[in-house]
Amino acid sequence: MSLSSLALIENWPVPSAAAGVVRADGTVLGTHGPTGHRFPLASVTKPLAAYAVLVAYEEGAVELDEPAGPQGSTVRHLLAHTSGLAFDEHRVTAPPGERRLYSNAGFEQLGDHIAKATDIPFAEYLRQAVLEPLGMTATSLEGSPAKDGVSTVEDLLRFAAEVQAPRLLDPRTVAEAMTVQYPGTKGVLPGYGHQNPNDWGLGFEIRDGKSPHWTGSSSSPRTFGHFGQSGTFLWIDPDAGRAGGNSPGAACVALTDRAFGPWAVEAWPAFTDAVRAEL
Repeated sequence: MSLSSLALIENWPVPSAAAGVVRADGTVLGTHGPTGHRFPLASVTKPLAAYAVLVAYEEGAVELDEPAGPQGSTVRHLLAHTSGLAFDEHRVTAPPGERRLYSNAGFEQLGDHIAKATDIPFAEYLRQAVLEPLGMTATSLEGSPAKDGVSTVEDLLRFAAEVQAPRLLDPRTVAEAMTVQYPGTKGVLPGYGHQNPNDWGLGFEIRDGKSPHWTGSSSSPRTFGHFGQSGTFLWIDPDAGRAGGNSPGAACVALTDRAFGPWAVEAWPAFTDAVRAEL
């Protein structure tokens, strides 16, 4: 099966784009564009980093509710963007757990915390814990755990299959990661304004009833994932392809080399709706 809807990326006003869709069992339903090309991920780096943190948790190197980051904050707060740290500065702007303050600084402090706990630089820990076991040989972290990942559609489809049917983690841990942390917390979703609530799991943004949103109008409330300022996204919709009572779910990756902006706000939801309709 191949998805003709993926060819819609040809209409995007970007120099280069690639996309793909994968089921939980690893079946790639379709791809389009240069799927082996390495694109900067920007914040799509965060789910990869979060997955490595969860491996560290399962290995016993850290606990989710141990202190990390600013005073009163924990690993869980940092993963869920509720530590109170500012967006791109290592300064506290709110008490932990009070507001959903999307924070690159929080993920950088998370990376430092894991590096200290494991005595392994975070980029290397990510490689050993996640990238290497999944065969993501074209993916690397070249700086901040918040935004400096580089990867391909091929590699991210491997990651998306893993998240849907975990082998590296206990499925209960992944279920926790896609469950709203600190329910009712409001805040700004970058590029889409104030959301109340602004739901987030452990490193994954959760769609719920957010509007406007970068996924589609047909995306289920359970959809989770991330988008990046480099014009990239990864969504996983557990309810995609629901038919006859079955809900196999599917994930979609799209990578481009044009910064997120009005073009993406316009193009991405229609693309996602077309993909879901074809599923």
